Amino acid sequence: MSTIDEHIAKDKSEIEAARAAGDQGKVRHLEEEVKDLEEYKAHHPEDKHDPTPLEVFCDLNPDAPECLVYDD
Repeated sequence: MSTIDEHIAKDKSEIEAARAAGDQGKVRHLEEEVKDLEEYKAHHPEDKHDPTPLEVFCDLNPDAPECLVYDD
């Protein structure tokens, strides 16, 4: 996907398909992913690219060890 809006739309359609199939685990996973993507989008309204999972994680958890950047 090239934009975050496309990613969110794809996940929402997959949620409906998973609900129809009765796959509650996949529904919960995708709902959480959509929530995180929408929060990322709210924090970066000017940014339209589809963020990587690490970008989303670090946006939501900036103090996590894997997100810290050290300047020497």
